[in-house]
Amino acid sequence: MLFLGHGIDYYIDPNGPMYYKGVYHLFYQYNPKGAVWGNIVWAHSVSTDLINWKSLDPAIYPSKQFDKYGCWSGSATIRPGNKPIILYTGIVDENNTQVQNYAIPADYNDPYLTKWVKPDDNPLIVADVGVNKTAFRDPTTAWIGLDGHWRIIVGSRRKNRGMTHLYRSKDFMKWTKAKHPLHSVAQSGNFECPDFFPVSIETHNKGLDTSVLEGKIKHVFKVSLDSTRFDTYTIGTYLLDKDRYVPDNSSVEGWNGLKLDYGNYYASKTFFDPSKNRRILTGWANESDAAVHDVEKGWAGIHAIPRKLWLDPTGKQLLQWPVEELETLRAKKVHLNNKKLKKGDRIEVKGITAAQADVEVTFSFASLDKAEPFDKNWDKDDAQKLCRQKGSTVEGGLGPFGLLTLASSKLEEYTPVFFRVFKAQHNKHVVLMCSDASRSSIKKGLYTPSFAGFVDVDLADKKLSLRSLIDNSVVESFGAGGKTCITSRVYPLIAIYKNAHLYVFNNGVETITVENLDAWSMNSAKIH
Repeated sequence: MLFLGHGIDYYIDPNGPMYYKGVYHLFYQYNPKGAVWGNIVWAHSVSTDLINWKSLDPAIYPSKQFDKYGCWSGSATIRPGNKPIILYTGIVDENNTQVQNYAIPADYNDPYLTKWVKPDDNPLIVADVGVNKTAFRDPTTAWIGLDGHWRIIVGSRRKNRGMTHLYRSKDFMKWTKAKHPLHSVAQSGNFECPDFFPVSIETHNKGLDTSVLEGKIKHVFKVSLDSTRFDTYTIGTYLLDKDRYVPDNSSVEGWNGLKLDYGNYYASKTFFDPSKNRRILTGWANESDAAVHDVEKGWAGIHAIPRKLWLDPTGKQLLQWPVEELETLRAKKVHLNNKKLKKGDRIEVKGITAAQADVEVTFSFASLDKAEPFDKNWDKDDAQKLCRQKGSTVEGGLGPFGLLTLASSKLEEYTPVFFRVFKAQHNKHVVLMCSDASRSSIKKGLYTPSFAGFVDVDLADKKLSLRSLIDNSVVESFGAGGKTCITSRVYPLIAIYKNAHLYVFNNGVETITVENLDAWSMNSAKIH
């Protein structure tokens, strides 16, 4: 995890990530005066490796009429001539009226961009007639159309239809709203923190600049759904002549569609990293305890480890993986291979600091025949509900098997991350991946959900892989090479520090083989 705070503080949405003059910049919504919502400014941290960070003074804070009541989320754009600019949402009155403002560096020669200026010709964009001025926020990184004009989208809603209003500009200063939204979805609720960017169909593991519009590409349309607190996305086509986005037929929209993360992960933002030709994803992992607990510990909110993001070769979904720089924190390593797990077996992974670890494991099984039938009465779209019903202790045919993370020695506390395989119609299989916090702590008053997602994976080789990043109060897991990602926030009282344990387990009838497991103790990143 990344905790970028300064002591007693609360921080949430990542804003305006970018790479400038050899330095990574991350801004974020931040309350410097307490561990609860309020007094929000744009905090600013810098890094040369996306892992170790230095906090600078806040870049943007309420000070003028166009943001007197708040400086909310936004994005950064690198304009021609290597000139960054920030677009952000300002709150102008007590009625929560929202406008779009800009800020520019005081000194473009400063690689740390330590000081930002908010010119007096703000706001750049105000809500037109017919635009919901209290649900009009989070401008995206801009891109250049084939006509040479800039474009951005701003999240909004009309009644319960989520939408992204499209704006165009020749000079980045005077913006005109398009007649139609770039995209809208009925019964979705407000669209927050939208993101819109191209991905390559051919060079799957390479990122593209946001303004790449031609060639063998698809576009990703991502929004944070305020109604569900998940970040959902679709893959589709950007119709350049109409300035419209059309999802592919295989992409389901709304709350039951694809999610960047099926757990505690929200308000994410991507940026193109030209130094390594990759697209980087950052996201907020909110607390799952009560506000009173946050006040007690003096802080709230973390950011998940930055992830590289690219299009799966099938073209149907994105893949995500922790940035390679994370591996510089790896310390002592342990290795297991060819370990058999019969029904009820549990093997401890010893020799590492289980409270702060990086674990990569490949499981295999001899046959799919024992997979349980997928009941047609189960709601296939609600993996979370199925995970609650079919937890890690409920015996199955093929699974549940996986990891017990942050476990106490007597299993009073543990957070299992596991797979369960079902047999569907036409000889197909459904893979369920869970990260279950329901038994993560004996502490009362916690939010302990059973997060879950289905994994679209070919089981022809009868293998499933899992990577979990464990860091005291957070478990980030990546199933099948990053097809399904789940972040959980947990608060054990017993399984902490040296009293935390890590196990591989199987509670299914089919014997599972731990083909290969590598686990590392992880050093702490330098955050100051």
